[in-house]
Amino acid sequence: MKNRLAIVALSVSLIASTTASAQEAMVNGEVKKVDESAGKITLKHGPIKSLDMDEDGMTMVFRVKDSAMLKQVKAGDKVKFTAERGSEGITLTKIEKSK
Repeated sequence: MKNRLAIVALSVSLIASTTASAQEAMVNGEVKKVDESAGKITLKHGPIKSLDMDEDGMTMVFRVKDSAMLKQVKAGDKVKFTAERGSEGITLTKIEKSK
């Protein structure tokens, strides 16, 4: 019984730390422009630590992993997002409106 409780406690701890890491990796930003035909979005954003970009207040154009993401937001929306560097440049992999 004690082993089961220890396993459950460890599992809950791992899930909580994974969720916290995912939240930390998300970057705050503001949508400046959505270009659905090009599959791109322009964001003013804070530092993107996962890409070693420490500058604050940058405005950049990003490709999106899935064009359906562009239908979720509009210019002026405050958002949180993640991005990855790939062979074609930096690509937005997730975006959600800030609460």
